Amino acid sequence: MIDILDRVQGAALQAKITTAEEAAKLINPGDHVGISGFTPSGYPKAVPLALAKRMETEPFQIDLWTGASVGDEADGALTRVNGIRRRFPYQTNNDTRKALNSQKIRYIDMHLSQMAQQIRYGFFGDTDVAIIEAVCIREDGGIVPSTSVGNSPTFVSQAKKVIVEVNVSQPMSLVGMHDIYEPQDPPYREPFPIKAAGDRIGTDYIPCDPAKIVAIVPCDVPDTTRPLAPIDDDAKAMSQHLINFFLEEVKAGRLPENLLPLQSGVGSVANAVVSGLAEGPFTNLSIFTEVIQDGMLDLIDAGKVTDCSGTALSPSPDGLKRFYDNIEKYSKHILLRPQEISNNPGLARRLGVITMNTAIEFDIFGNVNSTHIMGSKMMNGIGGSGDFTRNGYISIFCTNSVAKGGDISSIVPFVSHIDHTEHDVQVFCTEQGIADVRGLAPIERAYKIIENCAHPDYKQELLNYLERAIEKTNGAHTPILLDEALSWHKRFTETGSMKKQG
Repeated sequence: MIDILDRVQGAALQAKITTAEEAAKLINPGDHVGISGFTPSGYPKAVPLALAKRMETEPFQIDLWTGASVGDEADGALTRVNGIRRRFPYQTNNDTRKALNSQKIRYIDMHLSQMAQQIRYGFFGDTDVAIIEAVCIREDGGIVPSTSVGNSPTFVSQAKKVIVEVNVSQPMSLVGMHDIYEPQDPPYREPFPIKAAGDRIGTDYIPCDPAKIVAIVPCDVPDTTRPLAPIDDDAKAMSQHLINFFLEEVKAGRLPENLLPLQSGVGSVANAVVSGLAEGPFTNLSIFTEVIQDGMLDLIDAGKVTDCSGTALSPSPDGLKRFYDNIEKYSKHILLRPQEISNNPGLARRLGVITMNTAIEFDIFGNVNSTHIMGSKMMNGIGGSGDFTRNGYISIFCTNSVAKGGDISSIVPFVSHIDHTEHDVQVFCTEQGIADVRGLAPIERAYKIIENCAHPDYKQELLNYLERAIEKTNGAHTPILLDEALSWHKRFTETGSMKKQG
């Protein structure tokens, strides 16, 4: 067994060190199990794998709750043995995605800031077990999390039993990077005392009654983070469009010279856009976001960032190595909080966060689909984009103007699924350009989005559609021809390409 005695303080807790197999026996059929982890970092590996192995010979299911996506050792392994009954609030695993799209898993897509409080409210039933990856455990039971915080504090406070995986692949130098604060619930909740992105308000560990800890499991499996796509010309173009936009906002007096706190969503496009800011003119930037990816490390390396607040480190494998190799430098800037703090809508509004998220598609009137393919197939989930978008100082969505090698336009007459309405999004950005639609009526928005954001292969067809819609609806406030708008999606379903009937 891996030696973790130097990471577990006190003889009473050291006596609870056991194997993953023994710990997995403490989980019962039908249990609600909350595990640490967020996109995908800081998640338990050994116990979920042992639980999946047990389920192979003793079939049963659990409800799996997380912060966001977790690695294959949890989502994938448990899905492949049909071990998950319900899953929320966010995932990115291929096997899990297939299972939830075939109704083998009941998936609940949620705004990430809301989950912890709804668990405390009792909306989903009792929390039976919490499984938390840790760097170390204090003698008083305090759990120092690793590369993410997510919903872990609430899982720990609400669980009947707590299992801790002490992962020796996670360096002790992570100690001190966390700011753990769990709010009271209404009617006793007080304002969060955060006035700037770098303000500390809590402890650097998750408080836990040591009597609740039923097993401590050694682990040496590192996070399996996802590679990010190379930063291509389209991503560079989007970054430059945003830099120019921000420069105009500063010139107009609507933003200070160091902007306002920045938020960026998950994935390659969002990462590339942020990375481009490292080459921009802005300094003394602050970050108030959920995930810290390679692009934010680029900003720190460029000396552009003072404070970087999030709930998880989610870099590429190369980025994770860079972080560990330079952890003393990065730890001076990075703070990891619970996701109900990092994604809190009230804080986003009060701090004036500039939100930058990624769309699957958006329509000419400004509605955004960020979750579903062809309106029905769940991709990953809404994540934190809704938490920030409605409450940001400026809300921005970015996407490539086309997908599938140009066979699909990402700008459509009407989205196949709405996650963010036209009321919530102010700026749209593709490699073609940027559309600032603040203060514009629906038809004005439509012309601007088509002109500035649509790919040339689809621009004229979108304009033709809009003008027919205006004529046939007698200039209605929001002129939509439902049958024709939906035919854009139907065309791709039938032919595999929008162009073929364009």
